[in-house]
Amino acid sequence: MIDQLTIIDASTVLAGPSVGTFFAELGAKVIKIEHPKHQDVTRTWKLPSEDPKSNVSAYFSSINYKKDYTQLNLHDENDHVKFMDLIKTADILITNFKKGDDSKLNIQDEYLHSVNPRLIIGKINGYGEESDRVAYDLILQAESGFMSMNGTPESGPVKMPVALIDVLSAHHLKEAILIALYERSHSGKGKSVSVSLYDAAISSLVNQASNYLMADHVPKRIGSLHPNIAPYGELFKTKDMALVTFAIGSNTHFLKLCHVLDLDELISDERFISNQKRVIHRVELEELLQVKIALSQSAELLQKLQKLNVPAGKIKTLDEVFELNAAQELIRTEIIDGVETKRITSTVFK
Repeated sequence: MIDQLTIIDASTVLAGPSVGTFFAELGAKVIKIEHPKHQDVTRTWKLPSEDPKSNVSAYFSSINYKKDYTQLNLHDENDHVKFMDLIKTADILITNFKKGDDSKLNIQDEYLHSVNPRLIIGKINGYGEESDRVAYDLILQAESGFMSMNGTPESGPVKMPVALIDVLSAHHLKEAILIALYERSHSGKGKSVSVSLYDAAISSLVNQASNYLMADHVPKRIGSLHPNIAPYGELFKTKDMALVTFAIGSNTHFLKLCHVLDLDELISDERFISNQKRVIHRVELEELLQVKIALSQSAELLQKLQKLNVPAGKIKTLDEVFELNAAQELIRTEIIDGVETKRITSTVFK
């Protein structure tokens, strides 16, 4: 049972600590190890409005939850002994050390497994275990193609507003650790598993990668538009000045959208008769739809579409998002170092 596990979280920044938080939320005992003088750098990643004297930031809080905090300098002999004492009874160790740091700190996989053969070591690195290159999410977004696709022709390349590659890497490591735990339940032996940010980024290109690999299509920056579907991602302004968008993934969706907007003539229009043709003529289609949508109130329009199971939604800001009970229910609160911290749960399965 996960609530009987002990996890040592010796990682920093976002990807590794979020894996520790995942297990903590499920009931495991998670001990976060920080250097006495050089604690997790995200403690200092503060908004201008945050207390400069506090040792806790909102960023740090987002991926550290329900952990016990211990300060150890693994270069110090006494602290190293304390760390190894923790390793002896731990189930999982999470790290994101640079290449060679394990040797410098005398915590190589072989040594750790000699002390605790059941230990599962989960590691995150930047560009593979043999690379010593420093990796940050922004650089991975740049070099894996995400930024080249994200944005508009006018904006130039744009990064995602969250550390997307870190988040994806963390999910891959969670999966690897869970599989290792399952294998250990049969073999009784631990193992080492690792995920690189680069591999996680490339594997997450999914349909865009196949568009290139199979059709030689190099994506351009098209804002929120989808290269294979239309209308999908176009932004429409309603009578009450709200922005709405649609994900019209089938001819049935398109037929219902046209009925609601009193545009039945578009259903038989040769330019829009199929999804592929709608992609070709998406600009003309967008203009025709906008005329009608501009006459509609957003709430009324969305209610009609959602009742017909047509994917449609309003573009919301975060204050609007957290007005809803459904979002409020996902908030987790904890006092860390005397500060009330809040974050979104990392376990949303039911």
